[in-house]
Amino acid sequence: MFDLTKRWPLGLNRKNWPDQLAWLLLALFVLVFVDVWVSQSAQAWPDVWRQPFAFITDFGLSDWILLPTLVVFIVSIVAHRIMRTGFYKRVIWEVALVSSFVFVGVGLPGLATNLLKRLFGRARPELFEQNGAFSFQHFLNDWTFQSFPSGHAATAMATAFVIGFMAPRFFRLVLLISLATGLSRIVIGMHYPTDVLAGFAIGLVGAFAVRNFYAARRWLFAFRTDGSVRFRGAPNMRRAWHRLTHRARA
Repeated sequence: MFDLTKRWPLGLNRKNWPDQLAWLLLALFVLVFVDVWVSQSAQAWPDVWRQPFAFITDFGLSDWILLPTLVVFIVSIVAHRIMRTGFYKRVIWEVALVSSFVFVGVGLPGLATNLLKRLFGRARPELFEQNGAFSFQHFLNDWTFQSFPSGHAATAMATAFVIGFMAPRFFRLVLLISLATGLSRIVIGMHYPTDVLAGFAIGLVGAFAVRNFYAARRWLFAFRTDGSVRFRGAPNMRRAWHRLTHRARA
């Protein structure tokens, strides 16, 4: 599937990124020809089929991730500055690193997606009857003209990889949820398939970019000699957790 230790996903590197971008654009171009058909077919599913997707689509909301991690980061930074040197100061520093990585790893792709939404200004599927699938209002638009790319898809995909980088055993589960989230955006009529694919691509590359930024500074991650990336872990947090659980059992 995906090698989470690679510097970039899907064989992407500094030399071949124009080719990879060209393949993505080609995939979007091909998908354009079935955009409307897939969108309308999915929306025509019976309500009993669509209801689970209406529930799972909220996994793509960023608030439930960004707000808690931002609060934890601010509190941990303040506490780190107040505390003297020692074990718990190191624990709090690791908490700050983990919370900041989740916040930036999910938030940065989401921000990029929101900027692109306003740049392209594509009409959402609910406006198909009035405007068609290729109606645009660039820059000055509201949510009804912010279909491309899908922010939920970008957030869901970035979340899957941010979690996967730190806890690989949960990666497949969260990736499956993120894929279902992207599909849900089509089923409930908020996006076309091309919107979702573009959102997935932004979330995927964005998560790797943030992980590489942290690895270059040896924050949570580090580059190996072969160019791959390893998760250094949070050993002090783990020790603190063991201490707490040991005391609770005693």
